[in-house]
Amino acid sequence: MTKAAELAKMGEVLTNSQIGGRRNIIINGAMQVAQRGTSFNYTTSDAYSLDRFRIDVTGGDNSAGAFTLTQAAVTDLPGFTKAMKFDVTTADTSIAAGEALNLSYRIEGQDLQQLKKGTSEAEKFTISFYVKGTAKTYALEVLDIDTSGNRSIAKTFNVTTSWNRVILTFDGDTTGPLDNDANRSLDLNFFFHAGSTYTGSTLQTSWGAMTNNERAAGIGSLYSSTDNELFITGLQMEVGSQATPFEHRSFGEELQLCKRYYNLLTTGEASKPISNAVAYNANQCSGVIQFNPAMRAIPTIDITTVSSGYRYVSKAANTNFDTVALDISNSKQVLWAKSGLSGMTSGSAGWLQTTSADSYMAFTAEL
Repeated sequence: MTKAAELAKMGEVLTNSQIGGRRNIIINGAMQVAQRGTSFNYTTSDAYSLDRFRIDVTGGDNSAGAFTLTQAAVTDLPGFTKAMKFDVTTADTSIAAGEALNLSYRIEGQDLQQLKKGTSEAEKFTISFYVKGTAKTYALEVLDIDTSGNRSIAKTFNVTTSWNRVILTFDGDTTGPLDNDANRSLDLNFFFHAGSTYTGSTLQTSWGAMTNNERAAGIGSLYSSTDNELFITGLQMEVGSQATPFEHRSFGEELQLCKRYYNLLTTGEASKPISNAVAYNANQCSGVIQFNPAMRAIPTIDITTVSSGYRYVSKAANTNFDTVALDISNSKQVLWAKSGLSGMTSGSAGWLQTTSADSYMAFTAEL
C-alpha cells in the first residue's frame, strides 16, 4: 500500500469512527462492573445482571431451560480480564413457539443523536464484540423503540470454541428519528434461543417494521444441552463502517457511568455508613442521600427488610430498625426518615448505617 493510500485509509477510519472523541456508545462493555453481584440463576424471570445488561426470558413459563450467568475471569484474551458467561444447567430440547432468550442492552435517545437516524444523512454504525463457547449461530437485533410500530434490523454471527471478534456493520436508517431525551430509544438484543414465533421466517437484515418471526431466524439454541456455554466481552458500538480497537475506560469512570442507572450505596457488609442523619425529635430521625452522579430519572428504591438491618448512630443513642421511609422527588437526592423510635435527643447529629451483611440499599433508574 502506498503512503497516499495509507493516509487515505487513516482518514476514512478517523471520519467513520469518531476516533478523536469517545467512540464506544456501550457502557460496561468489558463486563467489569457488577454492582448487583457476580452470579445469577435464570429460569423464567427477566432481570438485570452485570451492570447495564438485562436478561429477557420471553414465554419463560413454557421453557424447561435454565442457566447461570456469571462474571467470569478471563486469562486467555489479552486486554480483557472479565467476561459474561452463560452456563446451561437445564436443557430445553422441546422449544415452544413463544419462547425466546435474549441478552438486552438498552440505550437512551440522547446518546444516539450522532447516528442521524431518520434523516437522509443517517450514519452506518458498527457493533463488535468478543465471543467463545459451544459452536452455535446466534443473532443480534437492533430494535428502534421510538418509531411507531418499532423498526429493526438483525444479523447472525457464529461462536466457536476459541475467542473471536465478531464485527457487524449496519446501514443507517433514514426512517424514524430517535427522540433526543433520557428515555429508552434503541435496544441491542442478542438472541440465544427462540421458538417459531421469532424464527418462522427469514431474518430481517435490512431496516423495516419489526416482524416477530423475522427477529431471530436461523439461530441455534443455547439451551440444547447442559454442556453448552457462552462467553462474551468487549462489546462496542460506534459510528461508521470500521471496527476500531475496543475503547477501554478506567474502572472508576465505568462505575460512575453505571451509577446513573443503578446506584448501590452499600455492599452487603455490616456497619457500613449510608447517610448523615439528625434526630428531629425523641422519636424520629432523618437524613439526605446525595446521588453521585445524578441518576437518569427519579429512581425507585431497592432495599432489604432484614430484621434490625439498619441503625441510627449518634452520641446520644444507637437505635436499630428494619427499614426507612423515603421521599424521592428528583434524580439528585432522596430524603429518608424513620419514626416510632425512642430515646433520641432532638437536634443530635449522627448517621445511618447497616447492621448486617444482608443489609443493602440501592436505587435504580434503568431503562
